[in-house]
Amino acid sequence: MADDPKVAIACQGGGSHTAFTAGVLRQLLPAVAERGYDLVGMSGTSGGAVTATAGWYGLRSGETSAPAVIADLWADIAARSPADTATNAAVVWGARMEDMGVPFPEVTPHQHPFDDWGQRQLRRTLEAHIDFESIPRLATDDAPRLVVGAVDITAGTFETFVDGAVTADAVLASAAVPELFEAVEIDGDYHWDGLLSQNPPIRDHFHVPSERKPDELWLVQVNPQTRDGQPRSLRAITDRRNELAGNLSLNQELHLVERVNDWVDQGHLPDEEYKHTTVRRLVLDRELGYASKLDRSPSFIEDLITDGEERAEAFLDEL
Repeated sequence: MADDPKVAIACQGGGSHTAFTAGVLRQLLPAVAERGYDLVGMSGTSGGAVTATAGWYGLRSGETSAPAVIADLWADIAARSPADTATNAAVVWGARMEDMGVPFPEVTPHQHPFDDWGQRQLRRTLEAHIDFESIPRLATDDAPRLVVGAVDITAGTFETFVDGAVTADAVLASAAVPELFEAVEIDGDYHWDGLLSQNPPIRDHFHVPSERKPDELWLVQVNPQTRDGQPRSLRAITDRRNELAGNLSLNQELHLVERVNDWVDQGHLPDEEYKHTTVRRLVLDRELGYASKLDRSPSFIEDLITDGEERAEAFLDEL
């Protein structure tokens, strides 16, 4: 294992679009060791944090497998009951009408009587499939580092929760889209969705001893770098702004990785502390709008999971 090339996997967030990430990880995680890699880290934001945490737990628990935990979790995230199906259809329809120019009143999560229903439902789903109390015990020195990204809106800073600090609250904070969910309080500070900052966290994979730094970084990217035209509804504008904020932050971090690579290749940095890191991307290559990020219909979720599995298979073939 010591001489195996080391890889870290970073997962972007993007609502239901991260079902693509679920498909990717279901294929990648079992293949890492089979292909002779040493997995040294996993990170994620929002839906990427949900999926990365599930995959990490499946790898480490010894009671199940990463593909099984991810599949079971996403099966429960999908809207299946009659009430949930009707609610999902109404939410997606409203978002699509708004994109077509039909005005709807803007309501914050604090202005309706069911403001915390979605978060309570997500918490129940997470805790049904991930034993968060066991994470500190499973996060041993030789385990892949687990990193979840969020924003501390009290302090006005990025925040990452690492290994034993990854709790259900931390994952909920990472997924707390401010237009949909209330902020999550952790240690007296309030936290919002990490989509506004590090989407996904990258630098934490390099703030480790040299022997645990990745030779390769595999990035699962679900938010488009480019879009045709301009968003027109308020929600679509906000969504694209969040995509840009996350992608700009991501590209800045990747630019730093590339600069370090250049300095290493030129002999300006000591080999015992730094190494060249190859960045590989697995990209959701579909034109999808804001409304589909809210769509939890089983058919849509399963379609994206299949896309992710196929993209991962092609990625592994390219390796």
